[in-house]
Amino acid sequence: MPVHDSLALFALAPSEAFTRAVAEHHGAELAPYELRRFEDGEHKIRPLRSVRDHDVYVVCSLYGDANDSVNDRLCRTLFFVGALRDAGAGRVTLVAPYLCYARKDRRTNPRDPVTTRYVARMIEGSGVDRIVTIDVHNRAAYENAFRIPTEHLEATRLFVERCRTLGAGALAVVSPDPGGFHRAESLRDALEADRNQVVELAMLGKHRKGGVVRTEAFVGNVEGRIAVIVDDLIVTGTTLVRAAEACRKRGAVAVHAMATHGVFTAAAGSVLATPLIDSLVITDSVSPERTDLGPARSKLAVVSITELVARAISALHHGRSMTAIIEK
Repeated sequence: MPVHDSLALFALAPSEAFTRAVAEHHGAELAPYELRRFEDGEHKIRPLRSVRDHDVYVVCSLYGDANDSVNDRLCRTLFFVGALRDAGAGRVTLVAPYLCYARKDRRTNPRDPVTTRYVARMIEGSGVDRIVTIDVHNRAAYENAFRIPTEHLEATRLFVERCRTLGAGALAVVSPDPGGFHRAESLRDALEADRNQVVELAMLGKHRKGGVVRTEAFVGNVEGRIAVIVDDLIVTGTTLVRAAEACRKRGAVAVHAMATHGVFTAAAGSVLATPLIDSLVITDSVSPERTDLGPARSKLAVVSITELVARAISALHHGRSMTAIIEK
């Protein structure tokens, strides 16, 4: 049984189109709200319908673009959650397909901030009861940072479906660094179950010091195979290119890259245009139109996570297990 009978679904910028698609899958309507910007740069935001005792879902992918910085969007989301709480919302769930500051989850230098934990405190302090995200950079750090319930979705099944378009050739799943090994292992296992054949698992070592990245050992066999490099996000594209080059040198017959979040910088288009990479696949957790990829755009494909998010919201609202949602 649901904790609260009535569901209210809000879409904050930049996730309006994304959330409309979620609402269509769920069979729900978006709830209206007011956002007023003042001349001094401040703003106010409030719901325009009653949310008293409702099960409220706020969808906002927390990334920056030409319209608003990531800090603007985080602040606005927190203020909106506070307004929902003051308006008597029964339960508030924040759905952040891309969760900002998730990469700074540990100290790598003296007096380093652990920003993941600070953001978690702010989200909790605003009155959020539960948070949902997809393919966070470090799942353990994400779960440990929050004291409220955390839900973690994965794009693995969508990537398996995409791999079906690569033909029946032998595959190797490659992690571009040790931190993503378990992500690559999960995709490898899913592909073996789907294709009923052995899929190799490989990993490229990476060492970062003083902002300089040095490539280290390559572990695994990609010779004569289609290499599928999987990562949680793409920013500059240099990590993927480094991994693609290593795969080509070791005999991969093709190289395809798949990442959940396309947080591209302005320079990523020229970097990813390299012939070392045959295709790129991302999800719509971040708008694919956020950055002009120029010559790399022709090799980019976008798969949607909106149905996955809709299923997750439905399961949470009706008090059903999330395990089937994650594993489906």
